[in-house]
Amino acid sequence: MKAERIIPILRIFDYEKAKEFYIGWLGFEMVWEHYFDDNAPVYMEVKIENIIFHLSEHHGDGTPGTRVSIWGEGVAQYHKELIDKKYKYNRPALEKTFYGAVSFTVIDPFGNRITFEEKFDEEKHKNLEFFSIH
Repeated sequence: MKAERIIPILRIFDYEKAKEFYIGWLGFEMVWEHYFDDNAPVYMEVKIENIIFHLSEHHGDGTPGTRVSIWGEGVAQYHKELIDKKYKYNRPALEKTFYGAVSFTVIDPFGNRITFEEKFDEEKHKNLEFFSIH
């Protein structure tokens, strides 16, 4: 089997808070949203570049507290963009992990954790300031 794409389904509880976090802060775009009827919870797709999430208010669609790891390029620049927005509910630290990545984690209003990671490159990342717990 060859996968064409993997789309995590993240559980949400509040449509407006989800839009504030994913669209307003993280910069995703709304692709579509669906309701089975006027009194049904939302199921929607958001994306930024080639990262796609399905966000669902349906009780059977996932567990709050899911963790997703996204590997790519430009993690430090994206981190700076987010920090510069001064979002009061989330100020993730940039870290250098023990497994050789530049990394930061955001936590959505529903407890889901999204970690953005990039392979550490000594030359490319030499001027970054990392959070340290030591």
